[in-house]
Amino acid sequence: MTTDISSKLKSYGELAMDNIIHFAPKVLLAAIILWIGFKLINRVGKLVSNTLEKVQVSETLRPFISSLVETVLKISLLLIGVSILGAKLSGLITLVAAMGFAVGIALQGSLGNFASGILILFLKPYEVGDWIQIDDKFGSVEEIGIFSTSLITPGSKTLIVPNAKITDDVVTNYSKKGIVRLELNIHIPYSEDFPNVKQIIEKELTKLPNILNEPIPEIGIENFDSHNILLAVRPFVLPDEYWKATFETNEAIKRAFSENGIKVAYSEGVELGSIGK
Repeated sequence: MTTDISSKLKSYGELAMDNIIHFAPKVLLAAIILWIGFKLINRVGKLVSNTLEKVQVSETLRPFISSLVETVLKISLLLIGVSILGAKLSGLITLVAAMGFAVGIALQGSLGNFASGILILFLKPYEVGDWIQIDDKFGSVEEIGIFSTSLITPGSKTLIVPNAKITDDVVTNYSKKGIVRLELNIHIPYSEDFPNVKQIIEKELTKLPNILNEPIPEIGIENFDSHNILLAVRPFVLPDEYWKATFETNEAIKRAFSENGIKVAYSEGVELGSIGK
């Protein structure tokens, strides 16, 4: 019995030694290739990042692309290492493909946002700091992410807008041209002298520091209602001064109307009323 045990141990030892002798060179070769490969991949990642920076790709997109390239190269390198050890890759590749398909189905919505994020970062319909409107959502762009865009509203609320919604909708960029036009409306009765009212408004606009002299503010009659005239006041301002300039302009016009005895028509009826300070 002792002889049988000894014989088996000897047999196992010889088998282990044969396997070590057989696999040791392959393991060593795979380790060397992986070590050198990972170092080269890190350099490739830095090279890709520097290249993207030179061609002025978005700061948000650069690390993502570099990381994606490095990940693909590392997976490929690992597959090469496994193949050197003698494993068959066909089954492994099939498994990875099946897992990728399942993950793709599960993350269909997220992938749509991801694809839209790539388009936004490449096409740059807006940039961080721009004032934009998406549907009825208005705000300043705080961050452009891969899956969503963050907006800060004038009321300091943070809006997280999925990128797929942005690419599927109309985006109004108020900052693209560097200036934005205020669109204000005022009701006056038919009895008021329009040239006089226009002159009063023009004079007030020149006093406001946030109203630009160029382009020249536009003031005109937009529409005739049943009991009043609708005036359009269209001065130009810097995008960041949009709301401040809106409030200042409305306040200045109200004060000027009061000081000059200009009456307004209430939309609820034909009765005329004076304006207080």
